[in-house]
Amino acid sequence: MSVSEGSVRSMLATNLRRARSERGLSLSELSRRSKIGKATLSQLESGTGNPTIETVFSLSRVLEVPISDLLDARPAGDLTVVRAADVEVLSGEGVDLRPLQRIESGDAVVELFDQQVRAGRRQESLGHVGTEHTIVQAGRLGVRVEGHEVELGPGDYVRFDASRPHSYMALDGDVRSVLLLQYRAEQRLHLSDPALGGGPCGSER
Repeated sequence: MSVSEGSVRSMLATNLRRARSERGLSLSELSRRSKIGKATLSQLESGTGNPTIETVFSLSRVLEVPISDLLDARPAGDLTVVRAADVEVLSGEGVDLRPLQRIESGDAVVELFDQQVRAGRRQESLGHVGTEHTIVQAGRLGVRVEGHEVELGPGDYVRFDASRPHSYMALDGDVRSVLLLQYRAEQRLHLSDPALGGGPCGSER
């Protein structure tokens, strides 16, 4: 997925409004459930806010939709090349994510991310929909899932239910890894109300 400057904000603005309307939530109720300030949500929906990993994952958890339904990842063509410099980074307290691709096959949806965990920083998550898979490429990564902790090195792999509280921490310098988020197809939003922008989520450009 090649993302131009500012497009993550505009994609999130459109898809967040749609998802909130589909769930029948007011801005105040979404704020209460997600613990995100109403003013911040208003900015995100207007395309003027700066989304972080924590914000997007919290919205994914509350709205019960995949990350790519909020960021509007594009389907693969016959040949897809993603240049690192062309992908807008989604940053959090300790992690930088570059969304690369969404893969759909049968009843499964997989989102693929390039993930960098910054040295000495911990990235916390209260949980979100899907199953999380991480493969470490370089560095030592600490993974905590509901109190259970493991340490991973290059080539190691971990899988867990992403709805459980979890965190990543770079233990010795920056960590480079591949993150895959796996969902069931029925967890995807399929919006077709013309009043909400016309067509399923992701059809507008």
